[in-house]
Amino acid sequence: MSRADSFPRLLADVARSLQAEASSKDTMELAVALAVDVIADAEDAAISLISRSRTVDTPAATSERALKVDQIQYELGQGPCLSAIWDEEVVSCPNLETEHRWGPWAPRTVQETEIRSMISFRMFTQKDRVGALSLYSSHPHAFTGADVDSGISLAAHTAIAVVTARHEEHMEIALDARSLIGQATGIVMDRYDIDAVRAFAVLRRISQETNVKLHDVAAELIRTRSLPS
Repeated sequence: MSRADSFPRLLADVARSLQAEASSKDTMELAVALAVDVIADAEDAAISLISRSRTVDTPAATSERALKVDQIQYELGQGPCLSAIWDEEVVSCPNLETEHRWGPWAPRTVQETEIRSMISFRMFTQKDRVGALSLYSSHPHAFTGADVDSGISLAAHTAIAVVTARHEEHMEIALDARSLIGQATGIVMDRYDIDAVRAFAVLRRISQETNVKLHDVAAELIRTRSLPS
């Protein structure tokens, strides 16, 4: 079976593996490891993730040098992974030694790391722009057209898996918050002999007056068994 014939099956296995991870952090760490395994010319891989504040960082990387390449981009505010996130869906840098885009980024990367070529793929879904998956090599012109096609597919599956994992994490946090608030409401009802509506109003007023989130007020009440003064 040729690589072209086996890749769809391999990608299906990758997608199932990513979906099986319990957290977004685990999903991203598995994704970069799989990227190096699946794409033969990739020596390292990293994920650049957009935060809620629209800043970008690298929560998963297969090596310190890959992380260093990204950190130089964040420091300078420009580079291929940032361009992939905000401007183009695929950004290729065949030879960093002759790269003139992004100002001093390429010369610094050549000077400070062993990386000589890289390619970045935007990670996105129909609704979410997630970040970028980047592949790195110590050799110039390392990546082929087949690697580009593989990277696009892997970035798409990774984006879906990360968005799904983050949604599940947010749901779990919301459920935990509701549980805490429910327990705290019960404590206030019992202590002051009031109904649930009034007890919840007490917690909400404390939250507003102390500028503390409602679930944190509830957690503190459960821990101390007393309301903040």
